[in-house]
Amino acid sequence: MIAAVEIVEIRAYEPEALEQLAELLIDAVESGASVGFLPPLSKDEAVDYWKSALEPGVVLWAAKLDRTIVGTVQLQLAQKKNAAHRAEIAKLMVHTRSRRNGIAHALMLAAEECARTESRTLLVLDTRAGDPSNLLYRSLGYVEAGRIPRYARSVDGSLNDTVFYYKEVEA
Repeated sequence: MIAAVEIVEIRAYEPEALEQLAELLIDAVESGASVGFLPPLSKDEAVDYWKSALEPGVVLWAAKLDRTIVGTVQLQLAQKKNAAHRAEIAKLMVHTRSRRNGIAHALMLAAEECARTESRTLLVLDTRAGDPSNLLYRSLGYVEAGRIPRYARSVDGSLNDTVFYYKEVEA
């Protein structure tokens, strides 16, 4: 991992951070990441997404390199009474210029540590089948729970399978 990377929790947006987050999301979408959007993604759409992302039960981390946000992950704490033991990992992204340096791994560890602090013992996530993220999740101990065929559309119009993972952690 790059030594200068700092993982920080974002509780409110500074204008500069919102700008960097929008750039990160646009980069992820343009590079083909399956994060719920298709290109072209306008800056306004990206900003609107981030403005709506910080809601009750969502914890957001950013990876900063030289004060610039180069990655994010969210921990979405289930809000229902019968689900108070679980959370979902969402929107793990690393800017294309900063990939393959351990940033995604560090972001995942931050999310997992928060889950423990919040007494969340079951983590779930999903990702597109065949993406490099599958290797990351398995290396962190996530277990494949199943696949849904033709779950998400890609930029070329094809429908891709999604893999669901889970991990049990101690509080």
